[in-house]
Amino acid sequence: MSASILPAVPLGAGGPPVGAQGLGCMGFSEFYGPTAPDEARETLRIALDLGVTMFDTADLYGDGDNERFLGPFVRAHRDRVFLATKFGIVRRPGEKSWSEVRGDRAYVRQSVDASLKRLGIDEIDLYYAHRRDTSVPIEETAGAMAELVREGKVRHLGLSEVTGAELRAAHGVHPIAALQSEWSLFTRDIEDSVVPAAAELGVAVVAYSPLGRGFLTGAFTGAQGLSTGDVRLKMPRFTGDHADANAALLEPVRDIAARREVTPAQVALAWVHQRSRVHGLTVLPIPGTRSPDRLRQNVAAATLALSDDELAALEPLAAKVAGARYPDMSSTATARE
Repeated sequence: MSASILPAVPLGAGGPPVGAQGLGCMGFSEFYGPTAPDEARETLRIALDLGVTMFDTADLYGDGDNERFLGPFVRAHRDRVFLATKFGIVRRPGEKSWSEVRGDRAYVRQSVDASLKRLGIDEIDLYYAHRRDTSVPIEETAGAMAELVREGKVRHLGLSEVTGAELRAAHGVHPIAALQSEWSLFTRDIEDSVVPAAAELGVAVVAYSPLGRGFLTGAFTGAQGLSTGDVRLKMPRFTGDHADANAALLEPVRDIAARREVTPAQVALAWVHQRSRVHGLTVLPIPGTRSPDRLRQNVAAATLALSDDELAALEPLAAKVAGARYPDMSSTATARE
């Protein structure tokens, strides 16, 4: 299945048009093993040529290095790139783990100025609170972010890993354009309350890890083959008996892929894209890849329509997945629902 130019979709009700699939850029800096910078730059260029306009990063990724890496690309194509970045997760110095989550006004302002400087731009298109700081009313965090819009530092606001109630509360302070959370054939928690709230409010859902951090590609079935330092080595779904059980769930994905002459990854992505029709809102997956070839395959999946029978075969998978998404789920919306 050859890649085609992505169609555009609105980023929520009345939002700006963006390519129907974004590019998650976290892996360019760390977490998923070593990166070849030249290949990563080529991936960015090809993504733009194929109609990808949303490029997703965060100050957490590479401890700021991801924003620095993206900066020249964003500046060179500023009229075509829709840049999303995040704040809120405070890292331990020299470590990949974090020490706390902050959403207080002072930290919001400190963070946006630091991101703008690293990116070398004057305005961020979409600025997310990366996680919910439960020590601060979400209305306070949203209010501080709204100040950034009024000051011209940010165009649109987003939240990541919040509950439906938290989304409603923040949206009451300032319109939220996008809600980012994990959503895939293996992870469907947000369908209970978050997706209905987003649909009601006209908020787009940006689906991160739509390929289950690579598990749904069928390329590997667990921790075997992962390089030292790969964050998935610590994730329950990729280890021990959990990995074996989850690998067995891929059979219907592979069967559909074989019949349609596409890849398992394309089937998994097509399923996420079709959530838009099922739930009546904009759904924008942001699969991450550093490979131009995989990027082309991912983009092609945006126009792959699965049949009702195929969707029915995939429906039971999430309920059978073994293991939590993270070793510590305390900062996720699931833990607060």
